[in-house]
Amino acid sequence: MKNNFNFKSVFLGLFLLTFAAACNDDDSDDPVVQESTTITALASADPNLSSLIAALTAADGGLPAVLQGDGPFTVLAPTNEAFDAFLGDNTLQDIPTDVLTQVLLNHVISGKIEAADLAALTTQGNYYASTLANGAKADTHMSIYFKTEGGVTFNGISEVIDADIQASNGVIHKVDAVITLPSVVDFALADARFSSLVAALTADSSFEYVAALSTANGTAPAPFTVFAPTNDAFTALLTDLELSQLSDVPVATLQTVLELHVVTGANVVSTELAALDGQTVATLGGSDITINAAPAGIVGPGNDTTLNPIIIADVQASNGIIHAISRVIR
Repeated sequence: MKNNFNFKSVFLGLFLLTFAAACNDDDSDDPVVQESTTITALASADPNLSSLIAALTAADGGLPAVLQGDGPFTVLAPTNEAFDAFLGDNTLQDIPTDVLTQVLLNHVISGKIEAADLAALTTQGNYYASTLANGAKADTHMSIYFKTEGGVTFNGISEVIDADIQASNGVIHKVDAVITLPSVVDFALADARFSSLVAALTADSSFEYVAALSTANGTAPAPFTVFAPTNDAFTALLTDLELSQLSDVPVATLQTVLELHVVTGANVVSTELAALDGQTVATLGGSDITINAAPAGIVGPGNDTTLNPIIIADVQASNGIIHAISRVIR
C-alpha cells in the first residue's frame, strides 16, 4: 500500500503553530500602561477642580509638578465654586503671583492625613497642623486650625465636602472655600478656646485691637507675638477679681491687661523664647513682661511670683505668632 504522508503539510503546520505562539508571547510582553493617580493627575481629571489646576499652573514654583512628586501630601482642594467665591469679579491674573502661590501652599500639608487622623488628633487636644505656606518669619510655615465636630473645617471658614480621595502620593479633601492666609485675629476667631479673648478685645467701642492685630506683615506695628489667654484663663481671672462676668471688669483695667499680652514688631517663636530666659520684653502698653524658659511661660509686672504657663506654642500666622497661656498676665 502506498503511504501518502505529506512532509510539506506537516512542516507548514508546525511553522504556523510556532509563529502563532511567538505572536502570543510578544503580546504578553507588551508593557501595561498604568494610569497616573498622583494628586495632580486626579485633580486634573476632576472637572470640579479645574479652577484649582488653573491656579496651580498660574502660580510660581511649578506646583503641578510638585504635587506629582513622592510626597506624601494632604491637599485641601477648593472646588470651582469655592474659587468663584474667592475671586469674585477678579480673575487669577489679578492676584499677584507670589500671593497666589502662598494661598495655594496654605492648602498643602506635608504627610498623609485622613479625616479619621484629624479626629484622632483633636481627641488628643491637637487642633493645629503646618502647611507649606510661609509664615511671617523666615523659615516658618503657616499654621492651620482644624475642627472635626459636626464635620471637618479648617480655620473656621472652609468645610470638607468630600474626604479621603486616595492618591498614590497622598490624599485629597475637597473643601467648599479657599483658605486665605490667616492673621492672628483669624486664629483667635476660629479657635473657640479663645472666645473670651475675642470678647475682651471687642469689649468696648474704643478698643481698636482687632483692627491693629489684623495689620499685614511688613506694616507697623506688625508682626506680633501674642500671648493668648484661653477661656479657662479668663474664668480664673474673674474668680481672682471676684467678678462674675467680663463686662464687670473696668475698661481701663481690661485695656491694661490686654496690652500686656502683645509684643509688637517681632514674631518670636518658642525656641527664641527659651533663649530669652529671664529677660524682659516690652509690650504694646509699654510695660515689661519677663520670659521664663523652663517651664515655658510669662511673668507679668503686677505679680512677679506667678508664672503664666504657655500651653500651646507656635501658632504661626501671616502677621505674627500666637502662644496660648493658661493664666491672664497681670
